[in-house]
Amino acid sequence: MTRGRIRAKLRRSHLYTFGCLKPSTTEEAPHPLQGPGFSRTVYCNQPLLHDKRPLLYCKNDISTTKYNVITFFPKALFEQFRRVANIYFLLAACLSASPISPFSPLSMIAPLAFVVGLSMAKEALEDSRRFVQDVKVNRRKVNRHKGDGIFGPRSWQNIMVGDVVKVNKDQFFPADLLLLSSSYEDGICYVETMNLDGETNLKVKRSLEATMTLDNDEVFKDFTGTIHSEDPNPNLYMFVGNSDYERQIYPLDPSQVLLRDSKLRNTDYIYGVAIFTGHDSKVMQNSTKSPSKRSTIEKKMDYIIYTLFTVLILISVISSIGFIFKTKYQAPKWWYLRPDNIEYQYDPNKVGVAGMSHLITALILYGYLIPISLYVSIEVVKVLQATFINQDIQMYDEETGTPADARTSNLNEELGQVDTILSDKTGTLTCNQMDFLKCSIAGTAYGVRSSEIEVAAAKQMASDHEDQESDLSNFPMPKSKARISWDNVRKAEEIELETVVTSKGDEDQKHAIKGFGFEDDRLMNCNWLQEPNADDLLMFFRILAVCHTAIPELNEETGVYTYEAESPDEGAFLVAAREFGFEFCRRTQSSIFIHERFSASRKVVER
Repeated sequence: MTRGRIRAKLRRSHLYTFGCLKPSTTEEAPHPLQGPGFSRTVYCNQPLLHDKRPLLYCKNDISTTKYNVITFFPKALFEQFRRVANIYFLLAACLSASPISPFSPLSMIAPLAFVVGLSMAKEALEDSRRFVQDVKVNRRKVNRHKGDGIFGPRSWQNIMVGDVVKVNKDQFFPADLLLLSSSYEDGICYVETMNLDGETNLKVKRSLEATMTLDNDEVFKDFTGTIHSEDPNPNLYMFVGNSDYERQIYPLDPSQVLLRDSKLRNTDYIYGVAIFTGHDSKVMQNSTKSPSKRSTIEKKMDYIIYTLFTVLILISVISSIGFIFKTKYQAPKWWYLRPDNIEYQYDPNKVGVAGMSHLITALILYGYLIPISLYVSIEVVKVLQATFINQDIQMYDEETGTPADARTSNLNEELGQVDTILSDKTGTLTCNQMDFLKCSIAGTAYGVRSSEIEVAAAKQMASDHEDQESDLSNFPMPKSKARISWDNVRKAEEIELETVVTSKGDEDQKHAIKGFGFEDDRLMNCNWLQEPNADDLLMFFRILAVCHTAIPELNEETGVYTYEAESPDEGAFLVAAREFGFEFCRRTQSSIFIHERFSASRKVVER
């Protein structure tokens, strides 16, 4: 009996050795990721399973427009009648339809309709540009697995959750993807997230070890898997989930997720599975609907309209009070007005009705005190100013070929009216570029070229000197002493200024190398080999070429390596090392390779 009980316990326990050989009759245990916020299930390479609820997720097309065909008219009307002047003229147009109006209704409705229609047309034009941009994004192409290990191009808008896609170098990711493999054997890839967080340095992403072998099109013929993850949320730096692949469960973290609108860099290709598409992606979760923006001038105009409207009411009330007195005490004496057959708005026995009718008439008559044409003028000026901004050659970036693009003209007058700048680093306020100008090696300073700061300081010093000289010329001083002292100061400052400005002038004559502005014949053209501390110089140059986290990229047209560095400092150091003859060319997980050209024959040696 005892032995039978022990055997029964073993059979019921998870330690029973041969239990895995018997078919299981129980249902599969629920996945550990459950509860609110963790209900998303993705079947990899099986997108048809996501056509029905509860696995029916949103499509991959996006829209950033403010209006659509149905909502344009009510929303645009609401935006226009947020302006106080338009509300006033709408009320005036309604009053003009009454029989006591001195004008025809058309004379009040036509200007209002013209102003509102013009503003709505401008809103429609600017929103149509957003729509065209959305169409361009939605129609981008990406290689998608069609089946049987064949990949073919497909529009972004047709990508579904669970699709396996292949993204090539310098392409954007069409959705939030789980990285399966890459062109590198260790499954890493480099991603640029400038469109997400503004950072220009590359991020390293790494696939699961179990999926590293999925590195060609044919292996996806029979690929399947299941991903359980968190629900869509705006957190760019967090991801919780796991992958069920080949009967093994692997935890997932943000290092395996490729976010939409980030770009693949320095990697030939990657394979990934779409997890979040369209407005479920993290970048769209962080985006907000196009707000209704009103400039400071437009808000101040509302206060001006309030003031004018108050003055208008005051004038109308005073005029109506005078009209009441005239109607009650003087109108009965005017026989030519036929007091016995008078209209109700002039009846002395109904002065309240007469005063109210005159008040309405006065509001309409004096309504031109509020200028409706002012809004039209401002709208036209905004549109023309936005056109000038787009065509301004001084706002064109030649390096990237990017012109200025005024996507909306509502806030043009806010330009140049910055009140406060909150910045976490100087790179936000400057061009964030570093130039290698000088260095100190083993206690010896090298580099004779002056920086832009030194040039500006020298010019400012010369300007201050001229101001001091003009101020001191108004005071009597001994001529001999003044001449001696100021001659010495002038000579010293002229020598320093001439040195700095001459160095700056030579800089413009030479071919500029971005990030490298070093000038010193002792180190250039392998002359450093003749220096007494050549060993220290060699160690310095090798340290420049080795101690970094940058990624090399070969420019096939010029045959020169360019570098993607985490900071402009690292980029400047690598460019300097390259110009000194120590060119960083390749990196692996455990090694760094450089090309050295410092021998007399200029022969390249790879180390």
